[in-house]
Amino acid sequence: MESSKQRVVKTLEFDHPDRIPTQLWQLPWAELHYSEQLKTIRTEFPDDLIFVPDITVKRVKTVGNEYEIGEYIDEWGCVFENRQQGIIGEVKKPLLNTWDDLERVRPPAEFLSLKVEEINNFCRENRDKFILSPCCARPFERIQFLRGSENIYIDLYERRNNFDKLLKEIHEFNCQRLQAWSSTDVDALFIMDDWGAQNSLLISPDLWREIFKPLYLEYVEIARNGNKYIFMHSDGYILDIFPDLIEIGINALNSQIFAMGIERLNAYKEKITFWGEIDRQNILPNYKKEEVVNIVKEIFNMLYGNGGIIGQCEFGPGAKPENVYAVFETWRTILKSN
Repeated sequence: MESSKQRVVKTLEFDHPDRIPTQLWQLPWAELHYSEQLKTIRTEFPDDLIFVPDITVKRVKTVGNEYEIGEYIDEWGCVFENRQQGIIGEVKKPLLNTWDDLERVRPPAEFLSLKVEEINNFCRENRDKFILSPCCARPFERIQFLRGSENIYIDLYERRNNFDKLLKEIHEFNCQRLQAWSSTDVDALFIMDDWGAQNSLLISPDLWREIFKPLYLEYVEIARNGNKYIFMHSDGYILDIFPDLIEIGINALNSQIFAMGIERLNAYKEKITFWGEIDRQNILPNYKKEEVVNIVKEIFNMLYGNGGIIGQCEFGPGAKPENVYAVFETWRTILKSN
């Protein structure tokens, strides 16, 4: 029997893993509403992939709790407003309402002071698992948090000097952080940005390629130079940039495959690993268990190519615990039945 790490590496290399590796993402909402069912799922289907804690020498300064009702101020000073317990809120008070406030931006240097030996000890203690760094680089979302969504869409098309200056500062900090993590014993670096609306990319694909694709390419190069894989998350409809993400070398992509249609994604089988996920808007909250089982089988038939699938599933608001259980139960046995 393969270890979790061997299983994930074989999946990424399309080298016939013994089964589909799995990973549960949970929001505090699941613990609040279904603690016993969550415990059962965690016990019966332990993760093959885990995130190492963000262990730093200096304490990163925040105010409040990002999952509690009220205000939360993150490491950059961005103020989030949360109206529902157990999920993350939204920025309602941008730090940079005007470019006159640009000097207020202070990247959290504490993130660069990693406790490398503690991180490596964690990796040694969990050597059978495939280990991911914490989320490190999210240039589009970070610039949105700092400027506000409405402002940033105007900025993207006006392209004033201050926009380029701010994005460069964010990107250089991301590179420093990824470089720091690439010197540890983690197996992969993790980046993220939500690029999709329900039916389209949030900006034109050409603008995305001009401004952001070179940034992600640099993140991939940092991973490669450190002999790491690189994983990425992006919600929404991102079909237009799938070929670009494959081209620059993203190994595994966590995306909302049902927003794009799994039959369309079949063209990218054996070119990238599909790191989940199951539809959180409709399937997990509303479908019957037997329907969920059939959907997992459909994903397998469309996207599996001697690997290339990680059975990731998020347990969050609205999801039925029996459906989340069915997802993992099916992934654990599907190769044996084929």
